Amino acid sequence: MFEATTILAYKGENKAVIGGDGQVTFGNCVLKGNANKIRTLYHGKILSGFAGSTADAFTLFDMFENILENKKGDLLKSVVEFSKEWRKDKYLRRLEAMMIVLDKEHLFILSGTGDVVEPEDGKIAAIGSGGNYALSAARALDRFAKLEAKELVMESLKIAGELCIYTNENIKILEL
Repeated sequence: MFEATTILAYKGENKAVIGGDGQVTFGNCVLKGNANKIRTLYHGKILSGFAGSTADAFTLFDMFENILENKKGDLLKSVVEFSKEWRKDKYLRRLEAMMIVLDKEHLFILSGTGDVVEPEDGKIAAIGSGGNYALSAARALDRFAKLEAKELVMESLKIAGELCIYTNENIKILEL
């Protein structure tokens, strides 16, 4: 787990939402509080977010975007191809970053070792140092509260921001 951020993704009924906090830390110092760690890919049809080294994450975003273009936006085929490329490349295997990618049909975590993980429930995933806090909050809110997808992500990230010292409450959200 990286001590860097919190990213949470939720795939609901005909909705896909991703959110992330804005804190950038270096050791025990906060360098920035309003970073943007989420973005849309493939003509706004795919959502993504990263945790870990910023430079490494940009490398992964660029690589993944190229694969998405080659696969004409097919997320499932793209994550499989991405994993193959990640594992083949000695440089990529040393990158210190993780990604979440999703659309309205699929949700995947791309690990720092080239693994592709689809969450067991298929609808909630989190990465980063506050990821487990956000994931727990999202699962509870999903089970017991009647919130819209965007509100569920926002409230879960706020809870993570209250608990994780590497996560703040400067939250950005994207949705499909």
